[in-house]
Amino acid sequence: MFDLDKFSLKGKTAVVTGGGRGIGRACAIGFARAGAKVAVTSRKIADLESTAAEIKSFGGEAFPIQAHLGKMDEIQKMVATAMEKLGGRIDILVNNAGASPNMASVLDSDERLWDTIINLNMKGLYFTSQAVANIMKKQGGGKIINVASIDGFKPELGVSIYSISKAGVRMITKAFAAELTPFNIQVNTIAPGPIDTKMMNSHWFHLTPEEAKKQKEMVEKMLPIGRIGDPDEIAGAAIYLASAASNYTTGAEIVIDGGLLIGNIQQA
Repeated sequence: MFDLDKFSLKGKTAVVTGGGRGIGRACAIGFARAGAKVAVTSRKIADLESTAAEIKSFGGEAFPIQAHLGKMDEIQKMVATAMEKLGGRIDILVNNAGASPNMASVLDSDERLWDTIINLNMKGLYFTSQAVANIMKKQGGGKIINVASIDGFKPELGVSIYSISKAGVRMITKAFAAELTPFNIQVNTIAPGPIDTKMMNSHWFHLTPEEAKKQKEMVEKMLPIGRIGDPDEIAGAAIYLASAASNYTTGAEIVIDGGLLIGNIQQA
């Protein structure tokens, strides 16, 4: 008989990168409500403290850790600090931190843009996963959740490097899943579509308010569900992948995109 307690994270510890806002914040708060102790990390301490304060407001435990995960030395420091704050265990890792998809065509993208996005979205994610996976191996298991994007399935015009990096995240997931299965570590991907976050809204920062509104309405019309998603709508999938309910799930991809990839099919 299925037991809903399998979704509980009571007694578990989690690290959520990019946990100060958007999807990372929603996942961190969701984990805490499900019973986990949570360490949240990003470059902006004010955002992290806000997330931690909300978690503490309902009796949860949260620890803000400022770090730039595009830098190898800061990855190691972050993981060591998280281990200390979380009592010597990391049961769950959510790799959500990512560089914003700056607008530039394949004809105009420069090396600096490539390095900025690839270093954080792929290199940082890979080596954060490596550091935590070695801890999980010694513990006897764990869960790693990588946040990719539907842009990793189908490139978005003007954000080619971001799309390439998110396709890379999908393969990193599969590579880690394949090698870590013997150690009881499950590794999976969540691929969000349009979600109402600062990163998504960055697509429109260069536009006038009127033009930005038109662009947003165009996106909504493309979506079979007819609206842009909320970060909390990602948290449910993250809780599933972080919990014992997903013990038979590894190397998988959960697409949460309002139906965008299937297209806006007209009903007869």
